[in-house]
Amino acid sequence: MRILFEMDKKDYVPDGSVFSRPSARAIIIKDGKIAMVYSKKYNYYKFPGGGIETGEYVEEALIREVLEETGLCVIRDSIREYGQVHRIQKGTKEDIFIQDNFYFLCCVKENIEQQSLDKYEAEEGFTLEFLNPQLAIDVNRETILDDFAQVMVEREALVLELLIQEGYFECGGKLTCCAS
Repeated sequence: MRILFEMDKKDYVPDGSVFSRPSARAIIIKDGKIAMVYSKKYNYYKFPGGGIETGEYVEEALIREVLEETGLCVIRDSIREYGQVHRIQKGTKEDIFIQDNFYFLCCVKENIEQQSLDKYEAEEGFTLEFLNPQLAIDVNRETILDDFAQVMVEREALVLELLIQEGYFECGGKLTCCAS
């Protein structure tokens, strides 16, 4: 998978304790809009997806996380690699937090099922929104969070900018299937 970019805050003790949490994230584009998870509590957007459990295949984590956070059912045969973002910074509990974020282009079924949110996701008021990608970028850049979360929302803004630059939102863009 191609490396999109690396985010290294260099704010950690190099020989400290490490927590690594790889994640799978979905890029779902429909009618020129992007599917994003919105946090009502903190006013930011993130790509649907989350942590890959030990022993879990990346594609399985992607399908599971998208369904849990949004109610959208990813069509397995539509999953295509987009790119990876490597993130490293001071952790909230550990000295070093490392996260490899794997982004996949995918299509989803037309029907939307019920979300199955974790406690913190429910507390944040996670909701699915299809919106103009520039709006998500603007909201993320205006939102002020703690240093740890700020890196995450900037990561999402940078990935959205790449998708725009690469023509994914243009009429007849690179992603042709969106719902089935």
